[in-house]
Amino acid sequence: MGKVSFKPGNMLYPLPAVLVTVTDKEGNDNVLTIGWTGTVCSDPAMVSISVRPERYSYHMLEETGEFVINLTTKALAYATDYCGVKSGRDVDKFQEMNLTKLPAQKVKAPLIAESPVNIECKVTQSIKLGTHVMFIATVEAVTVDEAYMDEKNTFHLSKADPIVYSHGEYYTLDKMIGKFGYSVRKKKH
Repeated sequence: MGKVSFKPGNMLYPLPAVLVTVTDKEGNDNVLTIGWTGTVCSDPAMVSISVRPERYSYHMLEETGEFVINLTTKALAYATDYCGVKSGRDVDKFQEMNLTKLPAQKVKAPLIAESPVNIECKVTQSIKLGTHVMFIATVEAVTVDEAYMDEKNTFHLSKADPIVYSHGEYYTLDKMIGKFGYSVRKKKH
């Protein structure tokens, strides 16, 4: 098996495709699609999103220092794409995509009711990194859809049919192939 040298670039795929909700100081809300997001720390719980300064939502993030990461699903795939290519300067994406706003517990930005997981965040720092600014934030609250909870109070995100983004394409997650630690778990005889 041979290897071919490829130009340096962002090849860390697939990525979660999330809908990020923001608001400004006047209470104007917007939703944008972010592919560059991730976990930063588990204790305290922290995440990051990277946003281009020319994006309409950028000033809202700077003004309030708050946002909500709303996980996406197969049912939200069209809205996820739309909110990534349309600007809040030109259209109300909540209205156009029939996304329902819910009040958050700890931040002013709204939750998206149709999302199975809403992660409320407060920015602790922003770092200018070339074309993007990375907003690092603490997780202030998490809300999950009770439809994906079982009788043991365990949340099952896989039942929501989450999606990921890879090189300009959206994918659903097909099936689980293992659980953390399965490579070293003792076999039952």
